[in-house]
Amino acid sequence: MNHKNTREEANRKAKPVAPKVKELIERTKSVILATVDAEGNPNSSYAPFVQVDHTLYILVSFMAKHTKNLAEGRKASVMFIEDESATKQIYARERLTIETIPSQIERDSEIWNAVVAQLKEIHGKVVDVIAEMGDFILIALQPVKGSYVNGFGSAYFVDENLEILEHRNDVNHQSK
Repeated sequence: MNHKNTREEANRKAKPVAPKVKELIERTKSVILATVDAEGNPNSSYAPFVQVDHTLYILVSFMAKHTKNLAEGRKASVMFIEDESATKQIYARERLTIETIPSQIERDSEIWNAVVAQLKEIHGKVVDVIAEMGDFILIALQPVKGSYVNGFGSAYFVDENLEILEHRNDVNHQSK
């Protein structure tokens, strides 16, 4: 069997699916976080979020490694991903990965109060409890750039406003 011809045929058949970045974010309640510490050690976690304009906000505890990494202003990556049980093809799950710059929001500031109210609206009364705990801080995650994938041959570059820049069709899968 000629693998090269099979792959070329698959690439021709793979047509980009219309991007639905906004819809993926809207149907997701938490983001997967990737951070690094001062020594460059990676850490992954997750956090419930809200989006205000193009900025993502998370309320997280200093007891977690990722919170310290974020509070120290190190770049972070966040990922939204389609639920495994909803996907038709595990290798082609819809996903959005965004490089972000984190910043801590001052407790009881206007932004803090507005975002915590939105977190409560979306995630429930538990937000009232954790927002009062001294170890919880509010972090803004400002998008820089990203990547959106919604199937084979359907990958896109995303800008800081979470808008599609262009289809990533310049790189084809290579065979051994």
